[in-house]
Amino acid sequence: MNAANLLNNYGEAVAMILFGIGFSNLLLQKNLIKKIIGLNIMDTAMYLFLALKGYIHGRKAPVVVDGVQSVEAYINPIPSGLVLTGIVVSVSVTALMLALTIRLYHRYHTLDLDEISARLKKEGK
Repeated sequence: MNAANLLNNYGEAVAMILFGIGFSNLLLQKNLIKKIIGLNIMDTAMYLFLALKGYIHGRKAPVVVDGVQSVEAYINPIPSGLVLTGIVVSVSVTALMLALTIRLYHRYHTLDLDEISARLKKEGK
């Protein structure tokens, strides 16, 4: 029965696998750019999961067409709105992280987090 549930919910399983890949990338990589990529993979997994949870097979987007106003004919628009809002926030956070990474690179001439940390300790900060 577990295999049948996995086949029925393959999208959610893919989202969980993507989240795991992004999380492990975020934890294990020393390069700041690779950490940012890991965080973006995690974001994408969450958007996929929210989009899958908000979709109901056989229903349409919540735009009244042909006078159909029944609630059962449309999907819930809130998960879609959350995904769009999350994408905007994610792009902003990624831009800020990349800008800070560029500043760190100009100051320390490396993107290795351990090396930057060691140089900070040498500076006495």
